[in-house]
Amino acid sequence: PYVTLGVGKDASPDDIKSAYRRIARRLHPDVNQSNPGANVQFQDVTQAYELLLDPDKRREYDNASARRRFEESYYFNFRVTPSKRAIMPLPEPQVIYLLAELLPDPRTRDQDYEQRKRESRLNLTLVLDHSNSMNGTRLDKVKVAAHQIIDQLSEQDILSVIGFNDRAEVIIAATPVTAKQSLKAKISMMTAAGGTEIFNGLSKGVEQNRRYLGPKLVNHVVLLTDGNTFGDQEKCIELARDASKQGISISAMGLGQEWNDEFLDELASTTGGTSSYISSANAVTQFLNDHVRNLSNAFAERVRISIAPDPDVKLESAFKLAPHPQPLTINDAYIQLGSMQANRLISVLLQFQLPANMPIGFRSVARMAAHGDILANQQQQYQALSDIS
Repeated sequence: PYVTLGVGKDASPDDIKSAYRRIARRLHPDVNQSNPGANVQFQDVTQAYELLLDPDKRREYDNASARRRFEESYYFNFRVTPSKRAIMPLPEPQVIYLLAELLPDPRTRDQDYEQRKRESRLNLTLVLDHSNSMNGTRLDKVKVAAHQIIDQLSEQDILSVIGFNDRAEVIIAATPVTAKQSLKAKISMMTAAGGTEIFNGLSKGVEQNRRYLGPKLVNHVVLLTDGNTFGDQEKCIELARDASKQGISISAMGLGQEWNDEFLDELASTTGGTSSYISSANAVTQFLNDHVRNLSNAFAERVRISIAPDPDVKLESAFKLAPHPQPLTINDAYIQLGSMQANRLISVLLQFQLPANMPIGFRSVARMAAHGDILANQQQQYQALSDIS
């Protein structure tokens, strides 16, 4: 709460009220209606204000915080760099860019971290297209990739597999990866037939993933398809939004030439997953294995940022640069970024429009909050703030 309000631990009630009023002038729904990020940040600010202004609640929080200081906790850094530190006032709107970077704790290279990391594991669901167009080499390679994924998973990991065409079936119900040969045999029996309806497969995949959904797990669905889906795209996006709220991310992989890239981009970015293009059947095996290996190396899950531009500033677009370049959805309260790997940063390029005829002097631009669940911590939720001016 001290960080959220931007005050010190020794702040007086007057200091707290003053900080709240200063932030409310920028974030209150009456003055900042068009930015959904401002609304969620204002709720956080109000909660922090109410907690710190109540002597009993504040004392209780401070005591709990003092106890937590004895526990070693990991963190991530949030670094935001503007394209310009100073701008000329113009008679027309102008654009600036912010580079937002989230960097994992450098101690992730230590042995202590490796021991604590073992507590986290994968809750992985594969949703595999086996329509007619997947017949032959494509489906064979997908089966090989699924077999290799099973080999690299541990007994603590959870796996479920869905096969879909114009219908969907649960090939492997969500289960710990113990009887590996039996699981592989079930995948080997998949045959190609029918058309492509992604919603059927995806809804069953999310349903299976929910069965073991947990805060210590990397809850992830991988969709692999080589075709377009017709008539159910909006239902898929709505399903992805619901999955994201529950802490499930979805990655979408398009094989060949026929899939809808804009649809798969939106599907993945809504949940913080990645969307990828696989040019040939021969590339499927390595691609899927690399993707699962990266998930196993997660430092933080459910990473997201809320962006609250000042009332006269507009967020125009967001694009993830690393670790996987892709456009991001900006219409929701949070921009979902998915998993943060222990050895790689997440970087996002944000484009803002500033108003015309700004008065000369100092001004604020946007308040940004980064959230994520650090898997190795006992108290997982972590937040970092950056206020750009």
